[in-house]
Amino acid sequence: MPTDNIPEIFLTEKNENRDLFVYDFKMTNDVFKSKVNLEMNMFSFLQVGRKQVHFAGTSVAVNKDQSLLLKKGNWLWTELLDTEAVYYCKLLFFSEKILREFLKKHTESKEVRKKRSPYFIIRNDAYIASYIDSLTIINRTSAVSIENLLAVKFEELMLYLLQKYGRKFESYLNSLIVSKSSPFKKIVESKIHSNLKLEEIAFLCNMSLSTFKRHFIREFKMSPGKWIQNERLQKAKEMLEKGKKPSEVYFNFGYSDLSNFSIAFKNKFGISPKEVL
Repeated sequence: MPTDNIPEIFLTEKNENRDLFVYDFKMTNDVFKSKVNLEMNMFSFLQVGRKQVHFAGTSVAVNKDQSLLLKKGNWLWTELLDTEAVYYCKLLFFSEKILREFLKKHTESKEVRKKRSPYFIIRNDAYIASYIDSLTIINRTSAVSIENLLAVKFEELMLYLLQKYGRKFESYLNSLIVSKSSPFKKIVESKIHSNLKLEEIAFLCNMSLSTFKRHFIREFKMSPGKWIQNERLQKAKEMLEKGKKPSEVYFNFGYSDLSNFSIAFKNKFGISPKEVL
């Protein structure tokens, strides 16, 4: 699966270097776990549809009642149509440079929590709805005016969110300009009990599949395929012991069909999933 470099693929001129950029993203088909290299921090104002994103060590799902602020980096995006026949969200990208300028102007603390999330969930309200409409109007103005207007609108939005969410949002903003990668082992362990493929976990670790496998063997002293399968089957067994049906768990642990799951389960435990009490 190719990797989309965003917002580069949305720019009309590939050598454009903007500190702020707005894009209306629409589609008419569901997209599952597309690979995205997010080159700038980004607000995603979801208006129609549902969205799920995976980052190194975490994931989040939102609907049209919520918006997301996402940290730049490698993501897996799942974007789904709802009852309407189209998926639509407005994207606002901003550079680290303009974020630093805002923080210097409007905040004093540079303290960053040790545990910080790569995303921030925003509850949509009347202000957010009005703000999205204003971005639409700005995008229709002349190119000369857009840059200055977006700078004003960006500052307005950030001040509103600081007022609404307080220190929590300020701390998150500071975390966006702190470059520190997540430990390899922590990322891998956080994805054990998901249905992500090996190449998708490697992508979230910012590695090619071959590099990921070499790094994994050095860290865990076992091939990634075997280790992850053992961990997932053990967790699946625990879920079955709690009363879950095999048909309810196989997909969540990386199996595309119940038959393959049952074979792997019996090979490991000597009994079929249906025989678990």
